[in-house]
Amino acid sequence: MNLDFDQSRWNRTIARHRAWWDGTTDQPLVHLTLNGREPGRGEPSLPSHTFTSNYDDSVSEGAIVDRMVYDLECRYFLGDSFPVFTPNFGPGSIAAFLGLELQNGDKTVWFHQTNPVEKLSDIHLEFDRENPWFRRVCNLYRAMAARSEGLIHLGLTDLGGNLDIIASFRQSQELLLDLYDDPEEVERKSWEAHRVWWRYFDEFNKIIQDTHPGYTAWTPLFSETPYYMLQCDFSFMLGNDMFQRFCLPELKATCNRLSNPFFHLDGPGMLTHLNSLLAIPELKGIQWVPGAGQPDITEWPDVYRTIRAAGKRVQFFASQSSLGWRSLEVLAEQLGSMEGIMMYGEAPAEDGPEIQSMLKRLGIDRN
Repeated sequence: MNLDFDQSRWNRTIARHRAWWDGTTDQPLVHLTLNGREPGRGEPSLPSHTFTSNYDDSVSEGAIVDRMVYDLECRYFLGDSFPVFTPNFGPGSIAAFLGLELQNGDKTVWFHQTNPVEKLSDIHLEFDRENPWFRRVCNLYRAMAARSEGLIHLGLTDLGGNLDIIASFRQSQELLLDLYDDPEEVERKSWEAHRVWWRYFDEFNKIIQDTHPGYTAWTPLFSETPYYMLQCDFSFMLGNDMFQRFCLPELKATCNRLSNPFFHLDGPGMLTHLNSLLAIPELKGIQWVPGAGQPDITEWPDVYRTIRAAGKRVQFFASQSSLGWRSLEVLAEQLGSMEGIMMYGEAPAEDGPEIQSMLKRLGIDRN
């Protein structure tokens, strides 16, 4: 394996993330990778897919992992970035683990109930060890563990939010009606989803922690103690009163069980819930995603100031700005400091010298 990474880099990366979580550094976390590195071997014949679910059963886990390792070998890891393998079976993949049909789209994955349920109480969410999608993810983790030499971290697949999982079974419009027609059953199903969510979290981490102790997810923040990027995209259709009844209790309970919980806030419709989220003491930070057709990430300074004023950290994607990775210093200027910021992104190889200059200004030494 020929990675632009080694154990000394891992030691530094772990220490930098530890200080960021602990609040003992005023530096940001900068997870930037560059494309265009020479991997030192021929490209595998298997194509590269964003969604791992695009590989059918005829493709072995070993072949998929070889492709993923090759893609990582083609990257330079700058700043606080690190090699990570996160099997991608779509947002809210627990729905597939629980038996829904998984359908690959051009840019996402959908989950379908073959036989629609007539009422919410007909849905039963139970852990299924023999589910083929669950077994596929487990086998992929094991295959990468055997290949990674301890240098590629295993990121937890996108499990989804508990109401998002229920909506996959019930359909969003029907679940919205259930909030009025059968609110107690919605609450019962929310806690049923909570229990099964944690069962899958624990089952996957039995494999992950044996390979490379520590936690990351579909957003690659590294934490030595349990971390996850939580979400409840269904709540963009809810007023804050319903959010506080049907979403917030479960979110609080999950935050209590995680050392470093973050929340994925997706689109302006979710901003009505921001203050409720910020009031959760255990929640460490917010990932703000303006969404398609919305102003650039640098055009929301009040959102970031609100998050910062609540003592929370902020995380954003460089791809959400026309400035790309250069948006980091713009946001830091708006907030008055770099403290508690994490940026994730990719860049072409020709941006390397300019990025290295930025990292040097920030005091983030590659070595």
